[in-house]
Amino acid sequence: MNKHLCIFGEVLFDVFPDGNQVLGGAPFNVAWHLQAFDQAPFFISRVGNDAEGIQIRKTMLDWGMDTRALQTDDSLPTGRVQIELNDGEPSYDIIEPCAYDNINNTLEMDGCSLLYHGSLALRNNPSKKAFQQLLLSTPSLVFVDVNLRPPWWKKETVLETLKQAHWVKLNTSELDLLYPSGKEIKERLSSFMKEYRLQGIVLTHGDKGAEILTVNNEHFTVEPTQITEIQDTVGAGDAFSSIVIMGLKNNWLLSDTLERAQQFASAIVQNRGAIVTDKNFYIDFMKTWNLA
Repeated sequence: MNKHLCIFGEVLFDVFPDGNQVLGGAPFNVAWHLQAFDQAPFFISRVGNDAEGIQIRKTMLDWGMDTRALQTDDSLPTGRVQIELNDGEPSYDIIEPCAYDNINNTLEMDGCSLLYHGSLALRNNPSKKAFQQLLLSTPSLVFVDVNLRPPWWKKETVLETLKQAHWVKLNTSELDLLYPSGKEIKERLSSFMKEYRLQGIVLTHGDKGAEILTVNNEHFTVEPTQITEIQDTVGAGDAFSSIVIMGLKNNWLLSDTLERAQQFASAIVQNRGAIVTDKNFYIDFMKTWNLA
């Protein structure tokens, strides 16, 4: 196989308080959006040999996604997260163990041009070993999307992972947990980037926007436009990540990348759940960004 835009990690069902089930998992959400934008991601994960796993595989195929790296586990169930919403903000009860904890490296591939991953899928050794094997393919760019989901993370483990990254995306709460400091935000990000030898950091501020800082001291900020009605914020960060990845892959100006990522994330929060199944939703952005 040729080198791919590789997305590694969990796929699961988000179960909302009303019983509604929506496909999710940060890496899956990112891969879903990238596929909708014709980026042909290679999604590496594992599902159970159950009805949910069959549904995920079918849904991916219907969306045009490559399923060759979607493994099936005969022992563990497909991932599941129980979501509770408080004033629109989600909290998560993540079931463990499940199939994506047991990803194994059975793929014969030349490697990844870009390798994206989060924190959650590295919580158990089998998937962690599979990921380390992928790193040996020497991807030109490693993008870490920090997702700290209690109790499934340890500070030292996450920080160790950042040593293998080129770009990191996180929100202000995650920055406070991983790199507390009394310094101003820009100075903190600069110190953080130097310590972990990063090329760039993407910091999101929720409804206050986001910023990008690079090793070359480029600094860009964006504020969101006013949103009339927020359904929920599940998957907003994943939507943001997908556009940043697309910008890095296609050499967009970072200022354009940040603006587009904010536009897309702002649109996602006006929908229930993390993904959208209407391709016209994506086509409108492609036309606006002159990508169609």
